[in-house]
Amino acid sequence: MAAIPSPSYAITLRLEAPTGPRTTTNLVAAVGATGAAVTAVDVVESTDTQMVVDISANARDDAHVGEMRVALEAIDGVTVRHVSDATFLMHLGGKLEVRPKVNLRHREDLSRAYTPGVARVSLAIAERPEDARRLTIARNTVAVVTDGTAVLGLGDIGPAAAMPVMEGKAALFKQFAGVDAWPVPLDTKDTEEIIRIVKAIAPAYGGVNLEDISAPRCFEIERRLREELDIPVFHDDQHGTAIVVLAALINALKVVGKAIEDVRIVVSGVGAAGSAIIRLLVGQGARNIVGFDRNGSIHAGSDYSDDHREWLVKNTNPEGFAGSLTDGLVGADVFIGVSAGNILTGEDVSRMAEGAIVFALANPTPEVDPIAAAEHAAVVATGRSDYPNQINNVLAFPGLFRGLLDARASAISDEVLRASAVAIADVVADGERNPSYIVPSVFDAAVAKKVAAAVVEVVRAERAASGEEPPLTGALPLGAGQE
Repeated sequence: MAAIPSPSYAITLRLEAPTGPRTTTNLVAAVGATGAAVTAVDVVESTDTQMVVDISANARDDAHVGEMRVALEAIDGVTVRHVSDATFLMHLGGKLEVRPKVNLRHREDLSRAYTPGVARVSLAIAERPEDARRLTIARNTVAVVTDGTAVLGLGDIGPAAAMPVMEGKAALFKQFAGVDAWPVPLDTKDTEEIIRIVKAIAPAYGGVNLEDISAPRCFEIERRLREELDIPVFHDDQHGTAIVVLAALINALKVVGKAIEDVRIVVSGVGAAGSAIIRLLVGQGARNIVGFDRNGSIHAGSDYSDDHREWLVKNTNPEGFAGSLTDGLVGADVFIGVSAGNILTGEDVSRMAEGAIVFALANPTPEVDPIAAAEHAAVVATGRSDYPNQINNVLAFPGLFRGLLDARASAISDEVLRASAVAIADVVADGERNPSYIVPSVFDAAVAKKVAAAVVEVVRAERAASGEEPPLTGALPLGAGQE
């Protein structure tokens, strides 16, 4: 799949060129001839003989930037002074900062925000520890925890290199749901140490978002933290992906006129994301799912060393299919890929059932070329922003945590995940839904609000069903000047 110019490679070349009637035209033509998308031309300085010009353009990759430079310097008299990268400029000094929510204008403000007045609040929390989630930043703060072992498609690059990704995640939390999130990169790969550290820092947070931790350790870390903490713990690589996949599939099935109970679903990749997707689809009513790893289908009669594959053996592949992914795709209604790029062809997709649905979500290269898949499938989705129907976790996690924090939830149930998916799907109205629009835009403000509302409703219903008392939500602890 050929790369195309992208805003993620937005660069500006500052150059010197001889003054002339066709100077800027020639410069733009040279850059455009390399396949770049020119976005701006600015004359910075100009004399009778020389000009300094900034050419801004979107490139494909670093090599393409080099091609642009060579093309410009091939013009007589042109010298490239400097190349700046907008993405790196955005990251200078990081993407986050801390600002106080209260004004400290005079001595009275200081005496309430800090000593001596703050001691009264500390004593109130000491008497009622549960009030920490009302009277501190824990009320609205999430820890974004990673060990840097499975970052995007980059693999194990370490916690420091993972920081820009975690900062971006935190920025999305704030932008889309008003949640204060903070990166917590851990310089350890030891499962027990990660669990101990997260438990130790938990008092400062109202929830934990586990991010980019490699399988199978991520399963144990999430399971243990959910058991041992009284705040929600969410592994986004598993459940965030699963939520958005289910939302997209709900609408895709409506487009092709099929029911989830009746379709055969093939899932390529049964790691963190794949396992979570399958579990959520089963919860939604799917009856015929076949999972595939690099060795072929997951089926009864084979020995598996992990609990997740054993669960798949017991709960999927009712027909006992044993074989390769390409053979398993024959006659399938739905393909969901969370595995590796370019493992299928358009011809493979052509062997699926009529009205096929293809979600090729490997990044940056999907399992099958989306254009080739679209020649045979009725609906195609990817994880990329340069094709329709992007399956993007940002549709899920901001609103999910907004609802969990607002409801003062202590855990995340499967029903919370399912309800979040349904809420996302419902943002796309009946009159809007079509093969190229099965999920809403990440910039649709209604998404986070609807997801949060759905989460709050489920948490409150579950709390009422269990007989649990609802948490206090007032600003003051009991007895602190209230009558």
